[in-house]
Amino acid sequence: MGRSMRMAWKNLAAGLLAAVAVSCGAHADTQSIASGGRERSFIVHRPANLDRAKPVPLVVMLHGGFGTGSDAEKSYHWDDEADGNGFVVVYPDGAFWSWNAGSNCCGWAQSRHVDDLAFLTQLIEKLVHDENIDSRRVYLTGMSNGAAMAYRYACEGTFPVAAIGVVSGSLAFSCSNPRALPVMEIHGLADQFIPYAGGHGTRAASDVAWLGVDATLGAFRKADNCPAAAPQKNGVVETTTWRCSAGREVVLITIADAGHQWPGALRRTGLFATLVKLDPPSQALDATQVLWSFFARHSAD
Repeated sequence: MGRSMRMAWKNLAAGLLAAVAVSCGAHADTQSIASGGRERSFIVHRPANLDRAKPVPLVVMLHGGFGTGSDAEKSYHWDDEADGNGFVVVYPDGAFWSWNAGSNCCGWAQSRHVDDLAFLTQLIEKLVHDENIDSRRVYLTGMSNGAAMAYRYACEGTFPVAAIGVVSGSLAFSCSNPRALPVMEIHGLADQFIPYAGGHGTRAASDVAWLGVDATLGAFRKADNCPAAAPQKNGVVETTTWRCSAGREVVLITIADAGHQWPGALRRTGLFATLVKLDPPSQALDATQVLWSFFARHSAD
């Protein structure tokens, strides 16, 4: 990351620190583990009526840049989805509001070479033990920088997650040999932070040259041995589903008029939203419901 972009992250973060501390506050379910010489925090939501004697799925929700696990919990209604469908969801915090997603992405975590691959592996293994998680049904999801981190984990992580499904993401580096696993990407065609076609986002806070979404998914289609597929259109939403070997899928959902936000999420307000002029979330679909439906179809080999 260039010096000017590092300063942009630092200055904006410093300006938001007090506001975030006040707005997020402490969460009753916040826990932490030591990883890479740092205390790493995370929020666990386990539905109250979930039987602890029965192994259950886990969804790991990775927030976007400048965000927190608490932000993601409040905005994307994964808790409601977990309550209705019987799984645990965890919201880890990146290092200084960022994830090291490889190459020059993103922010403080990348510039300090934070080992987020190791942290996520430690976190998953801890929850598999503590929360009686079915190790064949662990899923990664994320938004923006968090989505890029999920892609990196699919390329380089060590825990065999069952699937990843993300919003507004892409790879920040070329991954020639990703793990063969199901993948879903939901992406707005009007996204100016991580452009669908790739390259530099005109509104991005970093100088990442993103791989195009087609190229990112192409690496996974190759790993999954996927035949050709045709898109299906429903208004502004277009869905292409590749049916691949061993029951795997690669799914691309594009929303023609959507920007860089989580479809179906609550619209964020306040200082951060004002400073970066956040796009309004598309209401063309509920990304959380769509992603869980996708996850529920898959388990690890």
